[in-house]
Amino acid sequence: MGTEETMSSNKTFLADLLRRYLPAMPSREEMAGNKYLRPIAHRFLSPELWRFTRRSVPRGVALGLFCGFIIPIGQIFLAAFMALPARANVPLAALVTFITNPFTFPFWVVVAKNVGELVLNIDVAMGVGAAGQLADDGGWLAQGFELAGVTAFGFVVLAVVSAALGFLFSGWFWRWVVHRKRARRLKKMEQRLNQRLEAKQG
Repeated sequence: MGTEETMSSNKTFLADLLRRYLPAMPSREEMAGNKYLRPIAHRFLSPELWRFTRRSVPRGVALGLFCGFIIPIGQIFLAAFMALPARANVPLAALVTFITNPFTFPFWVVVAKNVGELVLNIDVAMGVGAAGQLADDGGWLAQGFELAGVTAFGFVVLAVVSAALGFLFSGWFWRWVVHRKRARRLKKMEQRLNQRLEAKQG
C-alpha cells in the first residue's frame, strides 16, 4: 500500500513540476481540440497515455526526440500518433519535439550536416573543391543534392542516437526522482518515530 502511494505521489509530483516550469506542454483539451488529431482523440487521449510512470516517461522522451529530428516540421502530430502503439507519455513526447523549432532549426541543420559527413567519412575540403570544379558544367546541382542527402542522413543519425540517449537518461532521472522522494519520506517517518519514542521515554 505504501509503495503504491509513493509511486502515485511521484507521478503527481513530476506532472505538477513539468506543468509549472514548462507551460508549453500541451493539455489533453488542447490536443483533443486539434483538427488533425480529433479523429483519433478518443484513442490517444486515454488516461494511461497521460500518466507519468517509469515506462511511459522514457518512452515519451525517446519518441519526442526521434520525431523532432526525423521530421522537423509537424513533428508534434507524428509524436502523438506514435505514442499510441508505443504506450508513451503523450504530452511529454509532444513537448520534447520542440527541440527542433524555427529558432533552433538552422543550428540543427549545421549539426546534422557535420554528423552526416562524420559518419559517412566525407572529406569536407575535397567536397568544397569538387563543388567549385563542377560549377561550370552544372555539377553544383549534383553537389547540392549530395549535401542535402548528407544532411538528411545526419538528421536520421541524430534521431536514433538522441532517442537512445534520451531513453536512458530519462529512465535514470525517473529512478533518481523516485529514490529521492522515497528517501525523504523514510527520513520523515524515522524522525516522527524517534520523536514518539523520545516522548514515551520522557
